[in-house]
Amino acid sequence: MRKDELRTPCYVVQESKLRKNLEILKSVRQETGCHILLAQKAFSMYHLYPLIGEYLDGATASGLHEARLGYEEMGKENHIFSPAYKEEEMPEILKMCDHIVFNSPAQFRKYKDQVRAYGRRTDGQDGSADAGSMYGGCAGGRSMGLRINPECSTQEGHAIYDPCAPFSRLGTTLEQMQAELTEEEISELDGLHFHTLCEQNSDDLATTLRAVEEKFGKYLHQMKWVNFGGGHHITREDYDLELLKKCIRHVKETYDVEVYLEPGEAVALNAGEMITEVLEIVDNGMKIAILDASAACHMPDVLEMPYRPPLKDAWEPNAEESVVCREGSETAEDGSLHGECAGGRQYIYRLAGPTCLAGDVIGDYAFDHPLQCGERLEFQDMAIYTMVKTNTFNGMNLPDIVLERENGECEIVRTFGYEDFKSRL
Repeated sequence: MRKDELRTPCYVVQESKLRKNLEILKSVRQETGCHILLAQKAFSMYHLYPLIGEYLDGATASGLHEARLGYEEMGKENHIFSPAYKEEEMPEILKMCDHIVFNSPAQFRKYKDQVRAYGRRTDGQDGSADAGSMYGGCAGGRSMGLRINPECSTQEGHAIYDPCAPFSRLGTTLEQMQAELTEEEISELDGLHFHTLCEQNSDDLATTLRAVEEKFGKYLHQMKWVNFGGGHHITREDYDLELLKKCIRHVKETYDVEVYLEPGEAVALNAGEMITEVLEIVDNGMKIAILDASAACHMPDVLEMPYRPPLKDAWEPNAEESVVCREGSETAEDGSLHGECAGGRQYIYRLAGPTCLAGDVIGDYAFDHPLQCGERLEFQDMAIYTMVKTNTFNGMNLPDIVLERENGECEIVRTFGYEDFKSRL
């Protein structure tokens, strides 16, 4: 099947672009000796886990179900972090995860004996140390870490993604660590974990590392590993790979520790698209194209961040051009307002979803032609934080999941229907 034969809406993940990203990540691993894990919260298309496992060391999870997915489908190192664990889930987590990171001294104290007792077992039953050695993580059992908060914000404009913002619930500050844990308890930790970045370059990692070393340096010497967390846009074209490698080598050599990174977006960055169809065009002061894809259901980051997804063969009109085109005296045959903007005629449409939510709007886009009902549009960079966040509000169907092979052939990996909507209720 070719791409133009697919039903819409659908997510199309491009194998060639995914592999290109994985090659970059593999080169960082090989040149620095670090470990790189897939953060499943951004990309959980497990159909591709065998491919990803050829390049990366394993996966990391934010909860029990992600942990199970990584355990069953990746079968390599399997890490987990959660702000708080449920007691009834910990036995299963211990069976599947070799690194368990706690968010607070209280959580560490609550579960540390259970983790250590599990690791001391040698009978090979029920996921004991012998049974768990397949992961290649800590020898002899499960490894425990504490997430720290270096109180060093490098975010700009998106406090919702800043774990170092005031009153953050994520990570333990140095003051809390020293007040709530004894030196003996700190010595029981195997590693420290920090995650402060979001879609950022390695200069922000270097800034963060300086804060981590300044505050937690004396404890880093006691650890077996340090986890740099995620948010590293390693596969972006302008990313400074050499600075990243310098940071990794510095920490490894200075503190004699293993270094972990757990990017999610970088694995599948720009490796997917969402194809949608124009269902209707209405006019209320401007042309509004109603699509069969919804911001609320299929790309919720558009409403949460906010985020404006790139669209193939379209562009964002700047404020001046928008005014000209919306208020210009010329009118196209189809009624679209247009003007002589950016060196040529452009047609501006607000793209919106079909749900009852008034704010189900993706954004305003400019085209070089009038849109038609039935026309297909291709949103770019739609592999990450899309499939993992979809919902069935209004009974909206979930988009098909498609893999585009390197030869251009498309393989439908998963389709959805009424039962998927009904079974959630």
